[in-house]
Amino acid sequence: MRKILTLSVLAICGILIAQNAQAQCVNGINKVTGEKCANAVVSAVPFLRIVPDSRGGALGDAGIATTADANSMHYNPSKMAFVDKNVSISATFTPWMRALGLNDVYLAYLAGYKKLDDRQAIGFGLRYFSLGSIDFTDDSGNPLGTGQPNEFEISAGYARKLSEKLSAGVAAKFIFSSLATGVQVEGVEIRPAVAGAADLSLTYKTPMNFSDKKADFTLGLAITNLGNKVTYTQSNIRDYLPTNMGLGTAYRMHLDEFNTLTFTADFNKLLVPTPCDDPDPLICDTDEDEVADYRQQSPIGGIFQSFGDAPGGFQEELKEITVGAGVEYWYDDQFAVRAGYFNENYSKGNRKYFSVGLGLKYQIFGLNFSYIVPTTNRRNPLDNTLRFSLLFDFGAFGDGEED
Repeated sequence: MRKILTLSVLAICGILIAQNAQAQCVNGINKVTGEKCANAVVSAVPFLRIVPDSRGGALGDAGIATTADANSMHYNPSKMAFVDKNVSISATFTPWMRALGLNDVYLAYLAGYKKLDDRQAIGFGLRYFSLGSIDFTDDSGNPLGTGQPNEFEISAGYARKLSEKLSAGVAAKFIFSSLATGVQVEGVEIRPAVAGAADLSLTYKTPMNFSDKKADFTLGLAITNLGNKVTYTQSNIRDYLPTNMGLGTAYRMHLDEFNTLTFTADFNKLLVPTPCDDPDPLICDTDEDEVADYRQQSPIGGIFQSFGDAPGGFQEELKEITVGAGVEYWYDDQFAVRAGYFNENYSKGNRKYFSVGLGLKYQIFGLNFSYIVPTTNRRNPLDNTLRFSLLFDFGAFGDGEED
């Protein structure tokens, strides 16, 4: 489906709306309406933070501490050190904004791992985001050409056990974003944004007892998308990658020989400076160079600043943490039922939704489904969308059992 995008109008309106919103907001309250002001943390290439697989999508976007599978590269590469199967590959297709009638916008994800020995594993990931076919026009409606915006990420990772209960992982990735390449806006040519980034992660897993039954407790920490800032022009003012810190927990109970039940939760915070919303321009731009100070930090400086720069203080910093939680039930390691909930604060994006899903596994083949049920009037690109993942576990005929 072809869409029309007026670049100049969008750019100018975006600036005016942002300036007007800042002028109306005082201490986080809109002077005109009396409502809370939105002050979401923003970054470039946000497609890197889209949960790519159906299992995590069914668990409220949680996956940092769940049992390792072929999609661990997105959540927490260090989990791969605990896999038992030799090789596993997953492919996921996610329709995007189908509720708006768009048929050519989608996210595709291919990932997997290879176990090297009892302590080591390597993994890979390939993410491709297509924005369909777009007719570009200027603010007068004059055609500027047709494009097919797209973004992709290629990643490779390594995980190793540091002890029987602790593992560490590292991943490197290449990021490419082409949104309006070749189009000129007000004399400025739009170019692709290119970046390199890294992920660092840890996983702690220990056996426990639940009454007289076996259980496992897992704690995961992942810092993802550590990399250079990007720009779509030759400007020296660049935008941050969606660097993120996630903490996940999971408690998996072996109810009996055939039944397992897992409770999991993830807490995520973008390590990106919070936009300045003070109506006094000298507060946001102390050097008076017409660029807000928060945008001029280095990537590392922005990470440290992100822990204490929210205009509302520590209380607002807590609002920047998103929470995803879910429960997963497996019967005989062949049939799974999943449900979850995702919550984001009103002033930071207001994404709130329930998620449900099913999983089927037969020998080397697996299939996962997930579906999002919105709980607010705020539209989500995945509202009422069924997405699915295919998994191929080439170690299923071996001697190992699922971790």
